[in-house]
Amino acid sequence: MLSSQTQIALRKGEILPVMEAFYTLQGEGFYKGTAAYFIRLGGCDVGCHWCDVKESWEAEKHPILQVRDIVEEALKHSKTIIITGGEPLMWNLDLLTKYLKEGGARIHIETSGAHPLSGDLDWICLSPKKLKLPKEEVFAKTNELKMIIYNNNDFLFAEQMAAKVSSDCLLYLQPEWSKREKVIPKIVDYVMAHPQWKASLQMHKYLEIP
Repeated sequence: MLSSQTQIALRKGEILPVMEAFYTLQGEGFYKGTAAYFIRLGGCDVGCHWCDVKESWEAEKHPILQVRDIVEEALKHSKTIIITGGEPLMWNLDLLTKYLKEGGARIHIETSGAHPLSGDLDWICLSPKKLKLPKEEVFAKTNELKMIIYNNNDFLFAEQMAAKVSSDCLLYLQPEWSKREKVIPKIVDYVMAHPQWKASLQMHKYLEIP
């Protein structure tokens, strides 16, 4: 049980649960191949059955760190910072992004959009989930829509989500990793028939890097 003081600090965004943080290459979407520092926050209330980081779901299992310490370590590695999870928008990101910006960072986020936006963000990668749909405010500000394709119904869901983002938002279809051999041919055919979409692969898994 968290103390009342800790709960207040969490609400203010002065501290955050961090599952892990590491410097590597972005493996997905528009910025794939870009060196970046990832901050993976603990906590997720969406709970996709095929999630490959289920250990991130329970925030209380991860260290709660001072935001200034998180920022200090991040800026040692890169000025491109990717906030991910878990579901990072469960938390108040105002101070984290403020201090990162003061250090000259460009800030990306990977989110399901199931919670309101917070923080000063330069690039929003939205990956909607059927279990808990994105907030309407997130669609308008999304730069990159990344739809995970697990079965045929996901193509319909992808089009429903694409109808909600702006016309200049980039559209990606990405195979769920465990189904990639069956799904990749379907994505190829779909993109060829619907060229507004692009195919995205988890390059980092093929390279065997974090």
